Amino acid sequence: MPRFAANLSMSEAGFTAVEFLFPYEHAPEQVGLALVGGGLEQALFNLPPGDWAGGERGLASLAGRGAEFRASVDTALAYAHEAGV
Repeated sequence: MPRFAANLSMSEAGFTAVEFLFPYEHAPEQVGLALVGGGLEQALFNLPPGDWAGGERGLASLAGRGAEFRASVDTALAYAHEAGV
């Protein structure tokens, strides 16, 4: 059975699971509290993309950026913990 999740901009449409592409402008605790306060479940979010304004859309395949990628996974894990993912 498929489960659907809406982008946070659609959470008022009755969805209970949402995606938040890049939550990193907010502290992990703020994201977790917002989800709980809104009665929402985090379905997914992306790892930090690198320099989005510079055209980067992820770090895993960029040569010489392995350490930065590993650090981004640690960052994302903190958000996953607070979001209950």
